Amino acid sequence: MLFILIHQIYELWFKEILHELDFLTQMLRKNELTRAQHTLNRVLKIFKTLVIAPNSVSGKIQMVAPNSVSGGISKKHLDKLMTESAKNTTEILFICMGNICRSPSAEAVMQALVKKRGLENEILCDSAGTIDYHMGNPADARMQEHAVLRGYELNSISRPFEEDDFEKFDFIITMDEDNYRQIQWNDQSKKYAEKIRRMTDFCSSKTVSEVPDPYYGGEQGFENVLDILEDACQGLLEFITTKK
Repeated sequence: MLFILIHQIYELWFKEILHELDFLTQMLRKNELTRAQHTLNRVLKIFKTLVIAPNSVSGKIQMVAPNSVSGGISKKHLDKLMTESAKNTTEILFICMGNICRSPSAEAVMQALVKKRGLENEILCDSAGTIDYHMGNPADARMQEHAVLRGYELNSISRPFEEDDFEKFDFIITMDEDNYRQIQWNDQSKKYAEKIRRMTDFCSSKTVSEVPDPYYGGEQGFENVLDILEDACQGLLEFITTKK
């Protein structure tokens, strides 16, 4: 019975790996490198789970870990690979409503700051929306125009927030109070409460309570968003690097 159970568990894990690798391929084709790296990290975590030998609940039965995976990767080598990939990595998810203006801008601003500090392998950024209305669409053209004038490229594709994002990310940063409450509502158990933060909590020079939605405003609205995000992202980066 135990053998059957273990076999079924491994079969489910390998199906998940195939699913993740398919998604990884899609992200690479779209040049979505940040999401591709998130996916690769998940695959490595699954492989590590497969080769670790956990004790059973009773403590009397132990699953025997295979010495290699796919005909050549030793458990020792895989542990080293996984450790190097996950070591000191902080993953941030920026949230707004549609994921076409504010959160992709926050992602781009933060990535630029991270790159400037040479921390690309330590701090990873992504963005999502609380609704799926714009799913699959690039960032708003007006937002892109204003961002590029400051040297930021908005390359992300809109997607909605997903439940497993709570586990994937270390920080879930919301743009306004509606976003904050929506993400909190999704966390009914309050298990991830410490991960959910407001973007403006990290501002140092701007005295604002939210990053306002510029979608229905004029040009100044987009400039204001970028002003706030540059201030807040700098504060967030300092918070993360100091915490480390």
